Amino acid sequence: MSIRRACATFRIDTSLYHYRSKRGEQADLKARIREIAQMRVRYGYRRVHVLLRREGWVVNPKRIYRLYEMGHQLRNGEADKQAIQ
Repeated sequence: MSIRRACATFRIDTSLYHYRSKRGEQADLKARIREIAQMRVRYGYRRVHVLLRREGWVVNPKRIYRLYEMGHQLRNGEADKQAIQ
């Protein structure tokens, strides 16, 4: 049975069958951004983007900004928790 016919039988779009998640790559990228941010505390997202480009990552600066800010907020929250204790 063809893919198109099988998808029609289950009433789903063929793009759903061919979909490949990119989440694994994003998790690796997020971990690398976190490593750089911990080693180089004073670096902003622009400098982190330059370092990632040198390592061979092909990513949009806006994506780096979004992931960097998410990690940065977590770091600030962790610092606040340590200050309270």
